Amino acid sequence: MDGSSKAALMNGADIIVDHLVRRKVPYLFGLCGHGITGFMDAAFKAQNRIRTVSTHHEQTAGHMADAYYKVRGEPVATFTSCGPGSANMVVALAAAMMDSSAFLAITGNVPTQQFNRGPFQETGRHFQGDFPSVVRPYVKRSYQPTRADMVPLAITQAWDQLTAGRPGPVNLDVPLNVFVEETAYAPSDAPSRMINGAPGNPAELSAALDLLLGAKQPVIIAGQGVIIGHACDTLLAFAELTGIPVVTSPNGKGAIPDRHALAFGATGRNGAYAANDATRNADVILAIGFSFDDRATSAWLDGYTLSIPPSRLIQIDIDPSEIGRNYPAEYGILGDAKASLEFLTEAARPRLNAGRSIAPWIERLDRGRTVWREYQDGLAQSDQMPLRPERLMRALSRAIPENAVVASDVGVHHNWIIQLMDTLRPRHLIHSWGFAAMGFATSGILGAKLAAPDRPCVAVVGDGSFLMTPHALATAVEYDIPVVWVVWNNNGFCSIRDIQHGMFGGRELATAFEVQRSGELYSPDFAMMAKSYGVPSHRVTHAGEVEDAIQTAIKANCPYLVEVPVDRDIRPIGTGSWDLPPLPNPEPNFLKALAARGINL
Repeated sequence: MDGSSKAALMNGADIIVDHLVRRKVPYLFGLCGHGITGFMDAAFKAQNRIRTVSTHHEQTAGHMADAYYKVRGEPVATFTSCGPGSANMVVALAAAMMDSSAFLAITGNVPTQQFNRGPFQETGRHFQGDFPSVVRPYVKRSYQPTRADMVPLAITQAWDQLTAGRPGPVNLDVPLNVFVEETAYAPSDAPSRMINGAPGNPAELSAALDLLLGAKQPVIIAGQGVIIGHACDTLLAFAELTGIPVVTSPNGKGAIPDRHALAFGATGRNGAYAANDATRNADVILAIGFSFDDRATSAWLDGYTLSIPPSRLIQIDIDPSEIGRNYPAEYGILGDAKASLEFLTEAARPRLNAGRSIAPWIERLDRGRTVWREYQDGLAQSDQMPLRPERLMRALSRAIPENAVVASDVGVHHNWIIQLMDTLRPRHLIHSWGFAAMGFATSGILGAKLAAPDRPCVAVVGDGSFLMTPHALATAVEYDIPVVWVVWNNNGFCSIRDIQHGMFGGRELATAFEVQRSGELYSPDFAMMAKSYGVPSHRVTHAGEVEDAIQTAIKANCPYLVEVPVDRDIRPIGTGSWDLPPLPNPEPNFLKALAARGINL
């Protein structure tokens, strides 16, 4: 307490809303239900201080909050009711948790007076009012105050927990009576408890730096932790000072501009050729804020993306559970990304040796990057219909302004975006990576726009992912949120169809959208669907109009949908791999494709 306010009687819901307002939270995203009505009444009374956005499915509210944090780096709150209402939030919570994205999920519960009596929508046959057990794997912590006098501490701890250390979602589960019962409350404007970022152990950082500067083929892998830790400028300064090439994890795209001379793309199964070439042939690797997940490392298969050992690993992370989890670290350093990079930068200045040269290494990676881009540019010239994916990716890069936020949903289009989209700054591209929740971008783009109202916001969504949460269009119209959806229509769940074709001999079931009696490919009329919601739309019918269609949609400054038919049988070229044991892993085919053209790297 700051001592400036005297205690007054307030109900639990008013206390929660007051705390959020004092933390300058601008939005509540959620959906009504009887268990959350007490909270909604408090939100009603605070309409001039915090805005409520009502969605048509709880998952959409969660994805909006997730995307808001990914774009702005500041958490907001959601509200849902007991039973199916809060259960519908689980997918969005899991997606945020896996991507270290923070929001406060306020869930209503049945009154404590009815605990263990089996009232309408009570969760838990073995323990009363047990919604926290439902979400426990997908949140940093779940708080359940069962008396009004427990609310002030619960909301304070829950809010502080969101961004302390590694960010993540937090659940505040409140029984209905606790929302409406009163207790003494002395509001405080004191800032939230924050953990100041500290560098890793100086002696270990100094020794690791000597190892890195002595390397002939060094590389830096920047993970999402660099973005979350606001360390991108510091990373760039360190890379430019030392001349060390930088690659990113797919979730770290934007940590360094993809068009920078020292940037060589994202790693992994759908990474750029030069990125995987750099990491598997490096003698020393500095990994910062990178969890070494399977899709970013070619599923830990030796020699595809990484070879550790013989590569020597320096790993810096704020989360001790990540250090050494998937690869042995010669130097495993617990520390804040920005503070650690600042230490390394200052320590490197007097140690740079004029005779040190990694020019042959840079020239090798430059050659791989150039050939990769030329190969993709050639394919992007095609005007076939349905479009080649490379052609659509080129259109997106030309039509979407550089200051835009691009949200990718989950599906095969996501693989193309990771591989080919130039990401120019932190939070330029947002996506659901670790949990890969379909519907994330279709819904989340609304939260992205509320987080960045002055920037164009474009969601690239597959037809499969769009059909998961199309009701997001209704919310966009109701609240006048001007975003664009580009529907990548390839008539199916084609990322899984590709697995069936590659690993199961082409035996395809339940992945194509087709009329069962005839086998004819099926697609809703997405443009007409959008118009039924009151959303202007356009269906691309020839390749030459795709850039104009996207630009027109953005300039309209209203909810707008563009549908683009895409060739379903063209798959991303492989530079890495992925493993689903005991199935055989696919082999990279990029070098074979080059050899067929008479090009050798």
